[in-house]
Amino acid sequence: MGFDLTEEQYMIRKTVREFAQAEIAPRARDIDETGEFPADIFKQMGELGFMGLPFPEKYGGAGADYLSFAIALEELAAASGSVAITYNAHVSLGAIPIYLFGTEAQKQQWLAPLAQGEGIGAFALTEPHSGSDSAAMKTVATLDGDKWVLNGQKMWITSGSVAHAIVVAAKTDPEAGTRGISNFIIPADAPGLTVGKNEPKMGMNGSPTNQLFFENCSIPQENLLGTLNEGFKQFMITLDGARISISAMALGFAKAAMEAALKYAKEREAFGQPIAEFQTIQTKLADMAIELEAAWLMIQKTAYMREKGRPITKMAAMTKVFASEAADRACWQAIQIFGGMGYSREVPVERLYRDNRLTLIGDGTSEIQRLLIAKHLLRER
Repeated sequence: MGFDLTEEQYMIRKTVREFAQAEIAPRARDIDETGEFPADIFKQMGELGFMGLPFPEKYGGAGADYLSFAIALEELAAASGSVAITYNAHVSLGAIPIYLFGTEAQKQQWLAPLAQGEGIGAFALTEPHSGSDSAAMKTVATLDGDKWVLNGQKMWITSGSVAHAIVVAAKTDPEAGTRGISNFIIPADAPGLTVGKNEPKMGMNGSPTNQLFFENCSIPQENLLGTLNEGFKQFMITLDGARISISAMALGFAKAAMEAALKYAKEREAFGQPIAEFQTIQTKLADMAIELEAAWLMIQKTAYMREKGRPITKMAAMTKVFASEAADRACWQAIQIFGGMGYSREVPVERLYRDNRLTLIGDGTSEIQRLLIAKHLLRER
């Protein structure tokens, strides 16, 4: 593989960056503080073709590769975590499973509107008592004639209150463990589906996060996604890809923090000179640059492997751990460089630090990723 971006990838980066900096960044603080979902921004993103970036043109997508999607996410995250996480969940968790596992009819009915920006996608896996241990979920789906009926509860669902279509995991054979889980496509207006309150969060406050309640929620039989009882395998594959995109989000947060810290260090004077002249500050900036370059290379490699159809579970886990934790360090050090100002909401590094914390948790915590990596290492040996 080469390390240069293609002409198309450069153009995607340029287009998304210009849009993000002109239309999103000036509103990022307000979006975070008010917690208001920026629906108009997503409407514009749909018109620009962002919402279906990695999907084929026949489904209304742009036909770009997964690295292009990661590049777009990096640029959006640098502008607003609230916008980036909503976009990420829409593509990597809401729409990707339909593209990978759906029938042609399901792709036409559900994927095409999502790819064209006519609605937002979501994915409902986590429950109050099952996070990392997804096999412990209690939501069940029972076939009743030509309908599936769901009962249960989901939690921490990104875009739960604004989604057009939600991919929901439920047990269809409760005695079979991971071999008895299936996924379903559920429209937002399905009878029996109730959306809970918008959860108060540490960051990304402009992206709604909700509980979902299913009480005899009835959907057509054809809304089963893929093969019955293969839901666990489906969402494991989905999460592998999502770990690339959340790593790109982390990189976007970290790069924005580093650029802000670099600019501030050149302007802020102490003891008669810019603080950028002090070795302590220079070392912090150098460490940021080293780790973020390494994170970018890991993202590139994992995206390349995905495009080639190679197994990526171990590499995606390593990429997510490194990128999210490198970003955590970069955002924290940026606050240190800003000093007292870094603790203020007047500057973006405080928000970047809060937003990035989710990248160490979402799509599998750092702790779970390390277990996955170790399991693969032991199996390989």
